[in-house]
Amino acid sequence: MVIKVFLASSSGSTAIKKKQQDVVAFLEALKLDYTQLDIACNEENRMWMRQNVPEEKKPTNGIPLPPQIFNEEQYCGDYDTFFDAKEDNSVYAFLGLPPPPGSKEAVQADKEHIVQNGTHAAENPHNKEVPVEERNGNAHGEEEQVEAADEEEGEGGEAGDEATEGETAGDEPPAEEEGEEAVEETDEVTEDTQAQVEEEEEQEEEDLQSEEEEELRQLEEEEEAEAQEGEEDDLEETQEEEAE
Repeated sequence: MVIKVFLASSSGSTAIKKKQQDVVAFLEALKLDYTQLDIACNEENRMWMRQNVPEEKKPTNGIPLPPQIFNEEQYCGDYDTFFDAKEDNSVYAFLGLPPPPGSKEAVQADKEHIVQNGTHAAENPHNKEVPVEERNGNAHGEEEQVEAADEEEGEGGEAGDEATEGETAGDEPPAEEEGEEAVEETDEVTEDTQAQVEEEEEQEEEDLQSEEEEELRQLEEEEEAEAQEGEEDDLEETQEEEAE
């Protein structure tokens, strides 16, 4: 399977160039086989990319901008989804490739598998039933020992237990109040940070949208200029033929 990265070699947008370079550099660092397909100089590449990006993944104007990433014919995503996968150490899953053994993504996938299935197969290879005492750390035996000690202590032991419970109960409320105050302060900081992050993301999206619109306008102007030059050349040839 070959990864296809659709790029615009003559893009006038600095943001698009930076995103394209980021994707290519990361794929090269992973030593993955990939192919760069230029949509600026090849109309077939541009049309294929636009037709194969799912409708729900296209922007509001309906024209997806580079870089767009495919695994053969299977659509992987754009730069934003690629960036999220890179941050989550899930690039191989994003590309539809198995992670190499020993990689961070493989280790993370193995941990998730263990959590989902409870006990790793290697820890209990024959699926034998583990005795209740072993699973619970011999909890039943400990309870019997505690009950025997209580019977020997008698009323004195019970009084001591009640005193201990009273002291513990008296100490608990302040700790809970402090814990609640700390949680409230943490929530406030988290909300402020989240709001700041959302504002920055909205600003980045607005800047990117402006750059994308400018890129589309430049591409359209280039196409119109090329068409106009072709018409002028045809007109000059016609005039030369008539003059002859």
